[in-house]
Amino acid sequence: MPFKTLQIILCCMLGFSLSIQAQIVCTGSLGDPVVNIDFGRGTANYGPSLNSNTNYRYKDSGKPDDGDYAIVKSTNGMHVGDWHQITNHTPDDPNGYMMLVNASTNPGIFYETSVSQLCPNTTYEFSAWAINILTYSGKKPNLIFSILGSDGKTELVTPYATGDIPEGTASDWKKYGFLFTTPSNVSDVIIRITNAGPGGIGNDLALDDITFRACGPTIVPKFSNTSANSTAICEGDNYSVTLSAAVSAGYNAPSFQWQRNTGTSWTDLPGQNATTYTTSFTNAIAGNYKYRLAVAEGNNINSANCRILSPELNVLVNPNLPPVISGSGSVCLNETILLTVPEGKAYSWTGPNNFSANTRAISIPFATYAMSGTYRVTYTSLTDCINSNTTQLTVEVPPAPQVSSNVEICAGTATELKASGGSSYIWTPTTGLSNPNVANPIASPSATTTYSVAISNGLCTATRQVKVTVIKNATADAGTDQKMIQGQSIQLHGKLSGDNLTYYWSPADYLDDPTKLNPIASPVKDIIYTLNVISANCVSAADQVFIRVFQKLNIPNTFSPNNDNVNDTWEIEALETYPEATIKVFNRNGETVYTGTSKSAPWNGKYNGQILPAGAYYYIITLNSDIKNISGWLMIVR
Repeated sequence: MPFKTLQIILCCMLGFSLSIQAQIVCTGSLGDPVVNIDFGRGTANYGPSLNSNTNYRYKDSGKPDDGDYAIVKSTNGMHVGDWHQITNHTPDDPNGYMMLVNASTNPGIFYETSVSQLCPNTTYEFSAWAINILTYSGKKPNLIFSILGSDGKTELVTPYATGDIPEGTASDWKKYGFLFTTPSNVSDVIIRITNAGPGGIGNDLALDDITFRACGPTIVPKFSNTSANSTAICEGDNYSVTLSAAVSAGYNAPSFQWQRNTGTSWTDLPGQNATTYTTSFTNAIAGNYKYRLAVAEGNNINSANCRILSPELNVLVNPNLPPVISGSGSVCLNETILLTVPEGKAYSWTGPNNFSANTRAISIPFATYAMSGTYRVTYTSLTDCINSNTTQLTVEVPPAPQVSSNVEICAGTATELKASGGSSYIWTPTTGLSNPNVANPIASPSATTTYSVAISNGLCTATRQVKVTVIKNATADAGTDQKMIQGQSIQLHGKLSGDNLTYYWSPADYLDDPTKLNPIASPVKDIIYTLNVISANCVSAADQVFIRVFQKLNIPNTFSPNNDNVNDTWEIEALETYPEATIKVFNRNGETVYTGTSKSAPWNGKYNGQILPAGAYYYIITLNSDIKNISGWLMIVR
């Protein structure tokens, strides 16, 4: 049979009048596409030009104007508000392109291509997916599907018109098309899709997934052992299943061919030319095995372009590997044995000492040496495959750890920690340690610390602790130096810190209790007291405080300056002990009548050499900055 060329041409025609026919698409089974125009896919937002396949102007960026087309993934950002923001139609193809057209006011070819090896007397479905992308009511696309002879002029069938494609939503992609049977003397045809709608304001559309493929009777395949379209077995199984298909009427002399796909392509199964087929697996290899039945009229079965195809039947051979056992390869005496496998449907464990369990994970506390040995699990996977695996487990001898006793040290000193019974040692915390990874590190912590040491024999580890108590050294603070006047009492303000302390003041002279931290002192002369703080274990301390005792003044309140050598002057006893002292005497009018110091001669009751009259006078004595001024009344008697 000679084969000729099929061309598909998509045009835009204005002013073309055609009656609208009802859409007729294939209701039976379809073949693989002879033509499948999905405009490709890529990472860029714009796809490549169609070159001579169209006479519209190509737009590789921006928005198509009247008479332009673009190959795009989406309309995002184009004429927002006027155009729906859509993506391409091809299922499961996020990087796929579509043809976006801003229709011209003049006729033009949308798309054109050549196809060969069609069969005569074979029914084909010619279809495309289209969408009106307007968001408002404007001029509407009106697509015309027509099939012509190889001269491009002779109509082989009455064209099919979609009528106005209305505005809708951004997801209103719709399939349009019709059926055509090739005459017995025709195998070269031209297929066109034209747009009878006017251009201008509106008539903007997108096209995708243009196909032309064989259409025929309905094929319903099935397995002999299940109503589902798939069945599953396990790797390594021996399995046999019969596939069959019911084919409705439509072909005069139908021919059959079973196909299998184990990867990315379909291949014919030699000799499998009936409606039933039995497939067998021996020591099945994991994978997905797909089967389908191809049907065609007579010898057309030998041409892939003329076959129709059944839906797929799948035999899934699930991997069946031994379950991976995770967990303990060895445990130490008295520890917990932990073993687990991946999630499945059923588990059966066995082990030493008649151990058994039916859980995914097993936990056996307080391991003994008798628990060493082989543990086996029989496992049913989530895909119903059964397999088993084993693991060897050993219960190891733990180390015999020894550590030094708890110890007390004085602040600022160090001690040696001791551990034995293993081959490696790790001390924590590391604070204050000379080396945390030796058996006997030197510890000099600044505060009481409990050290833990992990003692390992290479297989097992035991942990022990040593507490290092840091005894604080004694500190003493006798307080600040103080001043007082003889005859008074003051309190000493001692402070101390440290551990395991006793304390006392020395000397004990004039103290109410030298064993009190804050005793009352009543010295009669200058004295230094020492606060002695004694540590029972560590460094003791001492601190001193100086008490300055000023002499008490004896201030007469009367004298009689009459030259009888008895009480003729105002003499203040002990004033000389205050080198900085000053004296002022005032009359009752506030006038200063005498000024003196601790070194001045006693006052004789005169002012500027003149005898003052008898009476009361007021005095102020300033001793020094540490003692409050002394004031009072003085009588001169004559």
